[in-house]
Amino acid sequence: MADRSSEEIERMLAGGKHRKRRWLWVVAVVALLGAGGAWFWLAGSEQSGGVSYVTEAVTRGDLTVTVTATGTVEPTTEVEVSSELSGTLASVEVDYNDTVEVGQVLARLDDTKFNAQVANAEAALAAAKAELLQAEATQREATELYDAQAELERRGVVNHSDFVGYVAARDRAVAAVQAAQASLTLAEANLALEKDDLEKTVIRSPIKGVVLDRDVSAGQIVAASLSAPTLFTLAEDLSKMQLLVDIDEADIGQVEVGNRASFTVDAYPGEIFPATITQVRYAPETTDDVVTYKGVLAVDNSQMLLRPGMTATATITVDEETGALLVPNAALRYAPPQVVEDTGNGAGGLVGLIMPSRPGSDSATATGKSVWVLRDGSPVEVAVTPGASNGKLTIITAGDLTEGDQVITDQRDGAQ
Repeated sequence: MADRSSEEIERMLAGGKHRKRRWLWVVAVVALLGAGGAWFWLAGSEQSGGVSYVTEAVTRGDLTVTVTATGTVEPTTEVEVSSELSGTLASVEVDYNDTVEVGQVLARLDDTKFNAQVANAEAALAAAKAELLQAEATQREATELYDAQAELERRGVVNHSDFVGYVAARDRAVAAVQAAQASLTLAEANLALEKDDLEKTVIRSPIKGVVLDRDVSAGQIVAASLSAPTLFTLAEDLSKMQLLVDIDEADIGQVEVGNRASFTVDAYPGEIFPATITQVRYAPETTDDVVTYKGVLAVDNSQMLLRPGMTATATITVDEETGALLVPNAALRYAPPQVVEDTGNGAGGLVGLIMPSRPGSDSATATGKSVWVLRDGSPVEVAVTPGASNGKLTIITAGDLTEGDQVITDQRDGAQ
């Protein structure tokens, strides 16, 4: 009996020791979680409460808005000279870069065949003239016989049946004269055509300019049966050229005829050439799903530095303002973060009780029609009306802003 009592006492003491150990572990875990939760909350409070703002002053000054486009330098007038006739080139009388005048001979085709055709047409014309003279003589003879027989027929001396033959002869003579006149007209037209072809064997310059390209040499055969081949490329007055640029569809609404521009070419680094917009074409050009519109700029090339085909990068001035109120574009893009309550997703039970949620933040969306001004250390939203922009600064046309106001462009947490 005494042994049984001693065993029960030992079991009770052992169980008490185990329960004591479990309670010690629970207390330790609670203490650690509580310390972690306090640190978490304090860290969040410090981060949200220590915000510093990045500001820039509102300024007043001049603003230039530009549009950039690329293109090529081209002659103002460029003409491709072809041959309407087929044949062998007897001579080529100009070369690359030669200056030519209107009507100057560029090349000559072998004209042997064309001279023969002209001679043949002249002979046909002479025959037609002779036929006309013969027909006219026959007509005069038939007319005189008709008149004599008509008088005799009136007196009753000639039978009427015989008189009918004289009438028919006269009418045939009149018709023969008309046919001869038509043949003469046809012969004259054929001769004119043959002479025109003979004249076209001499290929002449239609403009005053310079030879940019020459695609033929003496002895070469020209075949103009299917399409007229290009023999020479001429440019008119290289001292006045044009720049053809591709303007993006996003910028085309700002570009107008008369806008000033400047451009550069790779051949002359650092050299800036002036130009003026003379035409903005309506026809779109699509390349790789990118829509552009062709702009034409007049270029003074009196120094003859520019050459056709040079690639150029143009800067077109589309707007200029002086003494305008200016804010940085970053101020129009800034919006303060909105404070939200972080409810948490995984914290529950004992941990959720020990580590409560802390406030967080969510970014707001800037409208581009207001700025935030730092006044007395606090951000204040000011509605504005933005105007033209050059990509860095924007003109403010209306709003409660004055020169020197500090507009917020960004913010930093105190922990950073």
